Amino acid sequence: MTVVPAAQPRVVAVCRDPQHRFSKAVVDEITLIEGWGIEGDAHAGSTVQHRSRVARDPSQPNLRQVHLIHGELFDELADSGYAVTAGQMGENITTQGVDLLGLPTGTLLRFGDQAIVRLTGLRNPCQQINAFEPGLLGEVVARADDGSVERKGGVMAVVMSAGVVRPHDLISVTLPTGAWEPLVPV
Repeated sequence: MTVVPAAQPRVVAVCRDPQHRFSKAVVDEITLIEGWGIEGDAHAGSTVQHRSRVARDPSQPNLRQVHLIHGELFDELADSGYAVTAGQMGENITTQGVDLLGLPTGTLLRFGDQAIVRLTGLRNPCQQINAFEPGLLGEVVARADDGSVERKGGVMAVVMSAGVVRPHDLISVTLPTGAWEPLVPV
Protein backbone atom coordinates (compact mmCIF):
# COMPACT_ATOMS: atom_id res chain seq x y z
CA MET A 1 0.00 0.00 0.00
CA THR A 2 1.39 3.41 -0.96
CA VAL A 3 0.45 6.39 1.22
CA VAL A 4 0.55 9.86 -0.35
CA PRO A 5 -0.29 12.60 2.18
CA ALA A 6 -2.05 15.82 1.20
CA ALA A 7 1.24 17.77 1.40
CA GLN A 8 3.71 15.66 -0.55
CA PRO A 9 6.86 14.91 1.48
CA ARG A 10 10.11 16.02 -0.07
CA VAL A 11 13.87 16.07 0.33
CA VAL A 12 15.22 19.27 1.90
CA ALA A 13 18.97 18.53 1.70
CA VAL A 14 21.42 15.72 0.94
CA CYS A 15 24.81 15.24 2.60
CA ARG A 16 27.84 12.96 2.57
CA ASP A 17 31.37 12.80 3.91
CA PRO A 18 34.15 10.43 2.87
CA GLN A 19 35.62 10.61 6.41
CA HIS A 20 34.25 9.51 9.78
CA ARG A 21 33.25 12.89 11.19
CA PHE A 22 30.16 13.88 13.13
CA SER A 23 28.78 16.36 10.58
CA LYS A 24 28.45 15.85 6.83
CA ALA A 25 28.74 18.39 4.01
CA VAL A 26 25.61 19.47 2.16
CA VAL A 27 25.97 18.60 -1.53
CA ASP A 28 23.86 19.03 -4.68
CA GLU A 29 23.10 15.31 -5.00
CA ILE A 30 23.97 11.90 -3.62
CA THR A 31 24.05 8.57 -5.42
CA LEU A 32 22.55 5.60 -3.61
CA ILE A 33 24.04 2.20 -4.44
CA GLU A 34 21.90 -0.87 -3.81
CA GLY A 35 23.07 -2.91 -0.82
CA TRP A 36 25.97 -0.52 -0.22
CA GLY A 37 24.82 2.97 0.75
CA ILE A 38 25.87 6.37 -0.50
CA GLU A 39 28.69 6.68 -2.99
CA GLY A 40 31.59 8.54 -1.39
CA ASP A 41 30.27 8.34 2.19
CA ALA A 42 32.33 6.84 5.01
CA HIS A 43 29.37 4.79 6.25
CA ALA A 44 28.77 2.97 2.95
CA GLY A 45 29.36 -0.76 2.87
CA SER A 46 27.57 -4.08 3.09
CA THR A 47 28.98 -4.66 6.59
CA VAL A 48 29.03 -2.24 9.54
CA GLN A 49 31.09 0.92 9.07
CA HIS A 50 30.42 2.82 12.31
CA ARG A 51 33.62 2.60 14.33
CA SER A 52 32.05 1.29 17.55
CA ARG A 53 30.22 -1.47 15.66
CA VAL A 54 33.31 -2.43 13.65
CA ALA A 55 35.24 -2.79 16.93
CA ARG A 56 32.57 -5.21 18.25
CA ASP A 57 32.03 -7.32 15.11
CA PRO A 58 33.07 -6.10 11.65
CA SER A 59 31.13 -8.90 9.91
CA GLN A 60 27.67 -7.65 10.98
CA PRO A 61 25.40 -6.45 8.17
CA ASN A 62 25.27 -2.68 7.76
CA LEU A 63 21.74 -1.64 8.73
CA ARG A 64 22.89 2.01 8.85
CA GLN A 65 23.78 2.69 5.20
CA VAL A 66 21.64 5.84 5.06
CA HIS A 67 20.77 8.22 7.92
CA LEU A 68 17.61 10.31 7.54
CA ILE A 69 16.37 13.16 9.75
CA HIS A 70 13.07 14.99 9.54
CA GLY A 71 13.78 18.69 9.00
CA GLU A 72 11.01 19.56 11.45
CA LEU A 73 13.42 18.46 14.21
CA PHE A 74 15.57 21.51 13.47
CA ASP A 75 12.55 23.78 14.11
CA GLU A 76 11.91 21.99 17.40
CA LEU A 77 15.56 22.36 18.40
CA ALA A 78 15.49 26.07 17.47
CA ASP A 79 12.57 26.53 19.86
CA SER A 80 14.90 25.18 22.58
CA GLY A 81 17.71 27.55 21.58
CA TYR A 82 19.80 25.29 19.33
CA ALA A 83 20.82 26.34 15.82
CA VAL A 84 21.18 23.10 13.85
CA THR A 85 21.06 22.85 10.07
CA ALA A 86 21.11 20.05 7.49
CA GLY A 87 24.09 17.70 7.73
CA GLN A 88 25.28 18.93 11.10
CA MET A 89 23.86 15.88 12.93
CA GLY A 90 25.49 13.51 10.45
CA GLU A 91 22.45 12.70 8.36
CA ASN A 92 22.56 11.92 4.66
CA ILE A 93 19.01 12.97 3.80
CA THR A 94 16.96 15.70 5.47
CA THR A 95 13.23 15.34 4.80
CA GLN A 96 10.15 17.48 5.21
CA GLY A 97 6.54 16.39 5.55
CA VAL A 98 6.99 12.75 6.58
CA ASP A 99 6.84 11.47 10.17
CA LEU A 100 9.98 9.31 9.95
CA LEU A 101 9.92 8.38 13.64
CA GLY A 102 6.32 7.16 13.41
CA LEU A 103 6.89 4.75 10.53
CA PRO A 104 7.28 1.00 11.09
CA THR A 105 10.37 -1.09 10.40
CA GLY A 106 10.46 -2.16 6.76
CA THR A 107 8.83 0.99 5.37
CA LEU A 108 10.07 1.85 1.88
CA LEU A 109 10.86 5.45 0.96
CA ARG A 110 11.19 6.29 -2.73
CA PHE A 111 13.04 9.45 -3.73
CA GLY A 112 12.19 10.75 -7.18
CA ASP A 113 11.82 8.02 -9.79
CA GLN A 114 14.36 5.36 -8.79
CA ALA A 115 16.12 5.50 -5.41
CA ILE A 116 14.47 3.41 -2.68
CA VAL A 117 15.55 2.78 0.92
CA ARG A 118 14.06 0.42 3.53
CA LEU A 119 13.89 1.66 7.12
CA THR A 120 15.80 -0.58 9.52
CA GLY A 121 15.57 1.32 12.81
CA LEU A 122 16.18 4.40 14.87
CA ARG A 123 19.47 6.21 15.20
CA ASN A 124 20.72 5.83 18.74
CA PRO A 125 22.35 9.22 19.43
CA CYS A 126 25.61 9.23 21.40
CA GLN A 127 27.75 11.69 23.34
CA GLN A 128 29.23 13.08 20.11
CA ILE A 129 26.07 15.19 19.88
CA ASN A 130 27.03 17.01 23.10
CA ALA A 131 30.54 17.56 21.72
CA PHE A 132 28.91 19.25 18.72
CA GLU A 133 26.65 21.42 20.91
CA PRO A 134 26.50 20.98 24.72
CA GLY A 135 23.10 19.78 25.94
CA LEU A 136 21.86 18.75 22.51
CA LEU A 137 21.79 15.05 23.43
CA GLY A 138 19.12 15.81 26.04
CA GLU A 139 16.97 17.31 23.31
CA VAL A 140 17.20 14.37 20.91
CA VAL A 141 16.99 11.65 23.57
CA ALA A 142 14.35 12.47 26.13
CA ARG A 143 11.71 10.89 28.35
CA ALA A 144 8.16 10.76 27.02
CA ASP A 145 5.24 11.46 29.35
CA ASP A 146 4.87 7.72 29.97
CA GLY A 147 8.54 7.45 31.04
CA SER A 148 9.76 5.68 27.90
CA VAL A 149 12.88 6.83 26.06
CA GLU A 150 12.11 8.97 23.04
CA ARG A 151 14.81 9.02 20.33
CA LYS A 152 14.45 11.91 17.88
CA GLY A 153 17.84 11.68 16.12
CA GLY A 154 16.46 10.22 12.91
CA VAL A 155 16.12 6.83 11.29
CA MET A 156 18.50 4.45 9.56
CA ALA A 157 17.95 2.61 6.28
CA VAL A 158 19.49 0.32 3.69
CA VAL A 159 19.44 0.97 -0.05
CA MET A 160 17.04 -1.28 -1.96
CA SER A 161 17.21 0.43 -5.36
CA ALA A 162 19.99 2.65 -6.71
CA GLY A 163 19.47 6.20 -7.87
CA VAL A 164 20.34 9.84 -7.45
CA VAL A 165 18.70 11.90 -4.69
CA ARG A 166 18.54 15.70 -4.81
CA PRO A 167 16.92 18.46 -2.76
CA HIS A 168 13.26 18.99 -3.75
CA ASP A 169 12.82 15.35 -4.84
CA LEU A 170 9.41 14.06 -3.85
CA ILE A 171 9.23 11.20 -1.36
CA SER A 172 6.65 8.43 -1.52
CA VAL A 173 6.05 6.12 1.43
CA THR A 174 5.14 2.44 1.08
CA LEU A 175 4.16 0.78 4.33
CA PRO A 176 4.96 -2.89 4.96
CA THR A 177 2.17 -5.44 4.82
CA GLY A 178 1.17 -7.41 7.89
CA ALA A 179 1.75 -6.46 11.51
CA TRP A 180 3.71 -3.28 12.06
CA GLU A 181 6.97 -3.51 13.97
CA PRO A 182 7.98 -0.23 15.59
CA LEU A 183 11.42 1.16 14.82
CA VAL A 184 13.99 0.31 17.49
CA PRO A 185 17.61 1.49 17.78
CA VAL A 186 20.05 -0.16 15.36
